[in-house]
Amino acid sequence: MNKRRTLITGALLCAVTTAPLLMAPVMAADSAYPSRPVRVIVPYPPGGTVDAVARVVAEGLTEQMGQTFVVENRAGASGSIGSEAVVRAAPDGYTLLVNASTFAASPLLMKNLPYDINRDFTPITNLGDVPLLVTAYPGIPAANLREFIALVRKNPGKYNFGSSAVGSASHLAEEAIKYEAKLDIGIVQYKGTGPALTDTMGGHVSAMTDAIPSSLPHVKGGKLKAMAVTSAQRLPSLPDVPTVAESGLDGFDMVSWYGLWGPAKLPADITHKLHEQVVKALKSQRVAQVLSEQGFIPRGSTPDAFAAYVKSENAKYEKLVKAANIKVD
Repeated sequence: MNKRRTLITGALLCAVTTAPLLMAPVMAADSAYPSRPVRVIVPYPPGGTVDAVARVVAEGLTEQMGQTFVVENRAGASGSIGSEAVVRAAPDGYTLLVNASTFAASPLLMKNLPYDINRDFTPITNLGDVPLLVTAYPGIPAANLREFIALVRKNPGKYNFGSSAVGSASHLAEEAIKYEAKLDIGIVQYKGTGPALTDTMGGHVSAMTDAIPSSLPHVKGGKLKAMAVTSAQRLPSLPDVPTVAESGLDGFDMVSWYGLWGPAKLPADITHKLHEQVVKALKSQRVAQVLSEQGFIPRGSTPDAFAAYVKSENAKYEKLVKAANIKVD
C-alpha cells in the first residue's frame, strides 16, 4: 500500500512539475504581439492625408503581422480628442496614433491641451513627409500664387484660406505666406482636411494649403486650381506649378510629416517590433508604390531619432509662431 501511494505521489509531482513546461509554448504563443486586432486612431475625419497614410500603412502591417490593424477616425478639437484617447489607452500596443506635423505645433497654439506630447506618448517612427500644395477654388481670378497674392493685396479682407486644423502644416504654411507676403487674409479652421477641401472646391473659402496626396486628385479632376508647392524645388509630378519661393517668398520651404505613436510607457520590445514592421511595410512594393504616386517620401526613423525630430520641429514652429505673432482664439 505504501509503495502504491509512493508511486501515485511521484506521478502527481511529475505531472505538476512538467505541466508548466508543457504549457509554456502555448502561453508564449498567446502572449506574442499582436494576438488580437490593433486600433490605429487617426484624430481627423476620413478623406485627409493623415487618414490616407494611416490606411496604407495599416494594410501593410495587417499583411505582415497576421492581425488586423483597424483605422479609427476620432475627429475633433484639432486632433486633440483622438490623441487623448491614445493617452488614456493601456500601453500594450493595441491602441496606436497616426498624427502629423500639427502634433508638434498644437501645444504652441492651443491652450489647456489634455496631454504633453513628449511625456504622454511613446514615439515609434517617422512615417515620412510630403510637400504641400497651395490650391484655389477654380473661379478665383488668379492663375498662380503670385497672382493670388496680388489679388489679395488689391482686395484686403475679401479672400480667405481654409485650414485642416489648428497647428497643422497647412495652417502654419498659410500663416507663413500671410506673414511674409503681408496679406490681409483670414484663415478658416476646419476639423480636418476633408471638410476644408469640400468647402474650397465649393467656393466657400478662396484657397487652401494641403498635402499633395489629398489635394492632387482634385486638381487633376478640375475641382481645384494648383497655384504653388511649398517645397524648395518643383515637383516632377507637377512641373508647371511654381514653388512658393518662386512666387516671391524667397527661401520658403515647408513639408507635412506623419508619425506613429503609442501611449506612454509602451514596452520597448513592442515599440521596436512596430518600428521594424513599419520600415518593412514602407519598403514593400505595394505600399511604396501607392505612397510614391502621391509624392510621399518614406522615412522609417528609429524611435529615438523620431523623438529628437519632433522636438526640433516644435522649436522650428515656435520661432514661426512668435515671429508671425500667430494667435488662435
